[in-house]
Amino acid sequence: MDLKLKDKRFLVCGATSGFGEAVAQNLLAEGAKIIAVARDKEKLFELQSLNKKNVTIYSGDLTRDNTIHELASKTDFSELQGALINAGGPPAMKFEETKIDDWDAAYQTLIRWKVLITKKLIPVFRKNKYGRMLFIESASVKQPIENLVLSNSLRMAVVGMVKSLSQDLIHEGVTLNILAPGYHETQAVKRLITKKAKNGGMDYDVAKQKIESGIPAGKMGFPDDLGSLATWLLSEKSGYISGQTISIDGGMIRSVFG
Repeated sequence: MDLKLKDKRFLVCGATSGFGEAVAQNLLAEGAKIIAVARDKEKLFELQSLNKKNVTIYSGDLTRDNTIHELASKTDFSELQGALINAGGPPAMKFEETKIDDWDAAYQTLIRWKVLITKKLIPVFRKNKYGRMLFIESASVKQPIENLVLSNSLRMAVVGMVKSLSQDLIHEGVTLNILAPGYHETQAVKRLITKKAKNGGMDYDVAKQKIESGIPAGKMGFPDDLGSLATWLLSEKSGYISGQTISIDGGMIRSVFG
């Protein structure tokens, strides 16, 4: 399928690892151009060196206001077709382990920067009468995940924001959607498995097997399982889909509307 992405420009947050890297690679494979944002300068330079004509890089911590302000001022957003809003989450914790400072930090990590970057992007998309915004959150917005009370709680606010904003913008050619991944082979999930192993007094492999036994597919996914769908949702072909939270979880979510 030709997604008609050749030479189209996209912002990809968290572009050097996990889901962000998978989406970046899928977009590049379709001939798109990307503005790759991440903290790791070395990995950004490596990505750019392999795709010199199609990759612009920016290194910074997106959870800090000045990073977003500088990104918007130093990078040309005017021709953006879409944006992948993605970054790491808070540490794995049970409620009893958290302190109030952890909740404040999780707000910064999970919500605040996404509101700010959305405010930078929406005027551009409105002016162009076209845009695709795709947020990577977690299956925890549909079904709580063990040891992730901060993520379980605060990511729902992003779903509320996206759903509300999608209602206002779809008639202007701008769509907003969310991908809600379950367990995938990423560094974040490895940390979660380590936490489960520690709490349960078991080996890492045993903890991983216990998690996989609760996934109908019988295994964890890979970032590229999400990358291909994300690329389609960032294309013009997804124009009739907006305000949706789509699970990619191997069947883990048990509800009818999972």
